[in-house]
Amino acid sequence: MSRVFNKKIISFVISVLIGLLIWNLTPPEGVTVQAIHMFAIFMFTVIGVILRPLPIGTVAFLGLTLTAATKTLTFEEAFSGFVHPIVWLIVIAFFISRGFIKTGLGERIAYFIIKLLGKSTLGMAYGMILTDLVLAPAIPSITARVGGIIYPIVNSLSKAFGSEPYSHPRRLGAFLIKTSFQGSVIIGGMFLTSMAGNPLVADIAKTVGVNITWGTWALAASVPGLICLGIVPLFLYKFYPPEVKETPDARSFANTKLKEMGRIRIQEWIMIFSFILLLTLWVLGPYIKMGAVIAALIGLSILLLTSVLTWDDVIKEKGAWNTLMWFATLIMMAGFLNQLGLTTWFSNYVQTHVQGLYWFTAFVILALVYFYSHYFFASVVAHIGSMYSPFLLLCVAMGTPPMIAALALGFFSNLYGGLTHYGCGPAPIFFGSGYVKITEWWKFGLFISLINIIIYFTIGSAWWSFLGHF
Repeated sequence: MSRVFNKKIISFVISVLIGLLIWNLTPPEGVTVQAIHMFAIFMFTVIGVILRPLPIGTVAFLGLTLTAATKTLTFEEAFSGFVHPIVWLIVIAFFISRGFIKTGLGERIAYFIIKLLGKSTLGMAYGMILTDLVLAPAIPSITARVGGIIYPIVNSLSKAFGSEPYSHPRRLGAFLIKTSFQGSVIIGGMFLTSMAGNPLVADIAKTVGVNITWGTWALAASVPGLICLGIVPLFLYKFYPPEVKETPDARSFANTKLKEMGRIRIQEWIMIFSFILLLTLWVLGPYIKMGAVIAALIGLSILLLTSVLTWDDVIKEKGAWNTLMWFATLIMMAGFLNQLGLTTWFSNYVQTHVQGLYWFTAFVILALVYFYSHYFFASVVAHIGSMYSPFLLLCVAMGTPPMIAALALGFFSNLYGGLTHYGCGPAPIFFGSGYVKITEWWKFGLFISLINIIIYFTIGSAWWSFLGHF
């Protein structure tokens, strides 16, 4: 007890000291004192989230309080993250997930998947990835697709085998959660329409004379993407294995459970209707000018009006409210780091250190810096908006073929979402399930990022050369 308490004190002191150290730094030329102070509070919060001397929500609340109390930002600016659409889309996804669980529909779908692919845990993981891959071209919101559709099924599958977040997480749940999530960031980069930021990438690429069509993107991503989707689950199966590997009786078990559940009940039909409506609105969203979060609000309202979910269910969904606190805070901080010019300064700083290098060497260095700078971002789209353009222009200026630079940085703009538990929309949803410890999340996020990068730089480069992009 004393050792744990001392560890928490040390962790908190480390967070504070690093924050104070950065706070008192002399700003480099082109960077304001306000930007340095914002970065100091951001690092205090992120390190506190990693070391966890206090609950994540408490650390985020402290960071939020410091931001306003030190007048680094105004009260309105400090709390601006709480009106960000992506934050509420994530929160609502938690509530919709609760509907799948409460009605039993998630369990029914889980047993049906077990019936089809339930011979092994690895088969289940590939089944979830395949489902995501099929849905991806039509649903541009990775948060809506993965957080609202894939996550509830994964959660139900885990619980069906007695794997709870705080009771036997490694039996099945931790492996499925981590595999499905890492698969989602790979799939996000496989189609121009599978992640909301991809069209922005294509639009920015036009500034260097590169026209990326839907087919160009999909064809270039197909080979390295499919290889990553094949290897990553195997890697996790080897180094982060589930306790339950073979399930020879799973099909008969699933059949028995489905018979016990009987016919689909009215609450499940309502859940199915809401699910299909959500899916339709998410697909048609860009054409009918409806944001993903508005569609999610409509779906949640239907569940509340029909009493599939009650307001007590919403209030008791602690994971959703906890996520709202820390993710809204981080996305606010990351956004203001960009607005205050710190990321622009960082981009310019990198530029001065790669001039004179051979283009491929410079490209690799720039791509890696662009990739791993995502540790400082809580939004994929924010990262693209602030850093994709300068890095693309710099790569092209150094001699990188424009199409290669545009596509590779575009693919990386999805893959880096797997680094942290706050780096993209689905991350806080899957992490919020409680199955995977934060240290394991970051560790395997780093390992898998290296696997993905190596595959894209080697097999991907050979494939792009074959396609004539070099």
